Amino acid sequence: MAGGIGSRFWPMSRTAHPKQFIDILGTGRTLIQSTFDRFLQICPKENIFVVTNEAYRILVLEQLPDLKSENLLCEPARKNTAPCIAFASYKIYSQNKNANMVVAPSDHLIAKEDTFVKAVRSCFKKSQSEDCLITLGIRPTRPDTGYGYIQFIESPEKEKDTRIKKVKTFTEKPDEEMAKFFLQSGDFLWNAGIFIWSAKSIVKAYQKLLPEMAQDFSSVKYNSPEEEEDIKRIYAECKNISVDYAVLEKADNVYVRSSLIGWSDLGTYGSLYNHLKKDASDNAIVGKNVLMYDSKNCIVNISKDKLVVVEGLQDYIVVESDNIILICKKQDEQRIRDFVNDVKLKKGEKFV
Repeated sequence: MAGGIGSRFWPMSRTAHPKQFIDILGTGRTLIQSTFDRFLQICPKENIFVVTNEAYRILVLEQLPDLKSENLLCEPARKNTAPCIAFASYKIYSQNKNANMVVAPSDHLIAKEDTFVKAVRSCFKKSQSEDCLITLGIRPTRPDTGYGYIQFIESPEKEKDTRIKKVKTFTEKPDEEMAKFFLQSGDFLWNAGIFIWSAKSIVKAYQKLLPEMAQDFSSVKYNSPEEEEDIKRIYAECKNISVDYAVLEKADNVYVRSSLIGWSDLGTYGSLYNHLKKDASDNAIVGKNVLMYDSKNCIVNISKDKLVVVEGLQDYIVVESDNIILICKKQDEQRIRDFVNDVKLKKGEKFV
C-alpha cells in the first residue's frame, strides 16, 4: 500500500512527493524501494502488487523499475484501507483463487528482515490451510498513544506456531492511562498493520462484512480495457473506511502473531529520531552542513546545499525542505498536521 501523503513528516513529505518516496533514513534507498527489496525474499517480483494513488503512478514506476506495470494498481481517490485492500485482493483472486497474500504498508521500517520473513512464512502455513485472517503484532515497549493495540487470548486449538494467538479485541489509539494499562497487562500487542491471509479468506470476509463493497469489486472486469473505468465508478461511490474497523474488528477468525522484527511505522519525527545515529549530545543530524551549539536531543534534517547553525535548543525538530523550514518541539509533533492545515488555508496548496 503506497498511496498515503505522510503529512506528519511535512515539510519533507509533501502531497506531490510523500514519505514513501523519500530516503528518510539516509540509506540510499527510499522506503518503498526498501519494502520492495524486503518482499523479494518472500515471493518473485512478478507476484508483487503496489496499490497507490493515480497521482503517484510515475513516481512508483521510476522508483521500482522491476515492478510489472500491470501490477501497479492506481486508485482514483483516497478512500482508506478497506477499498485499497479490496481492489488488490479481488484483482489477485481473479488471477489465482488459491493465492496466499501478505498486505503491508510501503513506508515502515523493519530492521530484522530475516525474522520478518520467517514470521510471514509461518503465517502463510496457517492461512493456506485454514480460513483465517492474521495480523502481525509487536510487543509494546512503551505506553504509546499513537498505535492501535490488539488483545490476544490463547487459541482453543493447539497452534504449530505458539506465537500465533486468537484475537480478542482491537483498540485504536488509547489515551495514556489506558496505554499504560495495556503495557502492564502483558496480553496486548501493537498492531503493525501487516496482514496475512488467503485470497479466498479475505474475499469471503468482504462478502460477509462489507457486502456492497464485495459486490462492487467482484463486478470489475479485471485485466481488461474496462478495468480502469469500473474502478473509477466504484471509488466514486464506495465507503471511506479502514479494513481494521470494517473487517478485522468484526470477524471471528482473526489471529495475531507476536513478532520481534525491529518494526517502526516511522509515523512521526520522534519515531524517526529513534532510528538515526546520534552525536555526543544525542542530536540526530541528516545534512552535511549542520553546526550544533549547546543543543541536545534534537532531530535536524537539512538539504545538502544548505548550511544551518542551531544554538540552545533541546528536544526540538528542525527540518528544512524545498525552502520551507519547520521548527517544533518534539513533544508537540502531533500538531504538525494542524500546522499543515493552517499553511494550506493561509498560504496555499503549493506549500503542502
